[in-house]
Amino acid sequence: MIGYSEAPVAWGLTRGMARILGVSLTTAVVDGWLSRPELAVLVDRCQACQQKQACMSWLASAAHSPCLPVFCPNKQPLEALSFRN
Repeated sequence: MIGYSEAPVAWGLTRGMARILGVSLTTAVVDGWLSRPELAVLVDRCQACQQKQACMSWLASAAHSPCLPVFCPNKQPLEALSFRN
């Protein structure tokens, strides 16, 4: 199982943003689209972000979207993964 017990909120938000795009981060790692170190960078970037409240609000209101909000520090890499789906 892939997860980040040291950063559970950041892991959940990163996974949530990916899911909105239709991306499973676990599948991306297993299938080789994303390495574990690259995934760790995404989670670390989220952990350092100061927009967690805005992120949680956006995730609560979005069911599916082709793009992420501009405040997301993982916007570009996660959207790039969505094109592999």
